[in-house]
Amino acid sequence: MKALIVDDERLARKELMKLLEEHPSIEIVGEAQNADDAEQMITDLNPDLLFLDIQMPGRTGFQLLESLDTVPLVVFTTAYDEFAIKAFEVSALDYLLKPIT
Repeated sequence: MKALIVDDERLARKELMKLLEEHPSIEIVGEAQNADDAEQMITDLNPDLLFLDIQMPGRTGFQLLESLDTVPLVVFTTAYDEFAIKAFEVSALDYLLKPIT
């Protein structure tokens, strides 16, 4: 399964990549620091799964999803629990609160 990590915090991206090393069925094909970069990477790389932060400079993770024609599976990774209901309303696969362990 090809996955893309989208988070404005570099250390959060690196930590998630480290945790995912234990799951050989998930191949990290890229990482993006904002929704604009992620949108282009989704078009180019066609990932099966997004690990997606919600609050980022510019557009939010929700706004990114709204702009996509085809939406991969999504696992939200965020420090805010108040977006959980909305996340599942947009068919999130899962919702992980930071720090992720």
